[in-house]
Amino acid sequence: MTVLKRRLGLSLAAACVLLTLVACGTRSINRAPVEERVTRVGDPAGVAAIVKQPQGFEHAGKPGYYTVKPGDTLMRIALENGQSPRDIAAWSQVENPNRIEVGQVLRVVPPISQEVQVQPVSRPSVSTGSLAQPPSSASSSANVAAAAETKSNQVTDTEINWVWPNNGVVLAGFDDVKNKGIDIGGVAGDPVLAAADGRVVYVGAGLRGYGNLIILKHNNVYLTAYAHNQTLLVKEDQSVLKGQKIAEMGNSDADRVKLHFEVRRQGKPVDPAKYLPAR
Repeated sequence: MTVLKRRLGLSLAAACVLLTLVACGTRSINRAPVEERVTRVGDPAGVAAIVKQPQGFEHAGKPGYYTVKPGDTLMRIALENGQSPRDIAAWSQVENPNRIEVGQVLRVVPPISQEVQVQPVSRPSVSTGSLAQPPSSASSSANVAAAAETKSNQVTDTEINWVWPNNGVVLAGFDDVKNKGIDIGGVAGDPVLAAADGRVVYVGAGLRGYGNLIILKHNNVYLTAYAHNQTLLVKEDQSVLKGQKIAEMGNSDADRVKLHFEVRRQGKPVDPAKYLPAR
């Protein structure tokens, strides 16, 4: 009996040792992937892949650039900066305009090559006594650029001949906080007219609170917006004339049939009543 107990004891001890070795081996196998991940993270390339800077971060804080904040959309950024969403996407090399990231930096003004259109410098007149010296190409380009910039900064309100987008009753006037335009009443299907010559830079329903929306760009200073439409009759990049029918009034994303009309000067909403002719 004593010999049998000794043998059972030895067997149990051997089994414990074997189980311990198996457990250690299992832990070693499970630990390997963790060690491998740590090695990859420790590698400079791995760190660079994890700590990735947002697109355009090198331009953060520079004039003409905008850093995306939580809740922003490209449509909202474009409207607030007086630009086309498509243009901002192109200037900022945004691959998917529907996906922008917090911290991403977008260009919201045209590149210099698009801001200034350099015109050929006219040849100087030749007098009979001596030949006039033509200005250098560098100084000529600088003068043309300066003149173009001055003209852009001196755009006046009278340079656009505005018309009312609809002849309905004004339901609500401009308020810098509560109403960034005016609301004009009517019935479904009433015509919505372009308030001035321009180019269509947005058509769609991608801006919350505006419903079916059209935005026209009239020059480098002014945009107009036409919201809550029932039917949209123009396409993006289409040129329109003052008084042209561009939509039909409706109540999309609104509590009643109406046209919400905005005038934006360099992206900032201004009172349309100060621009539209007196009735």
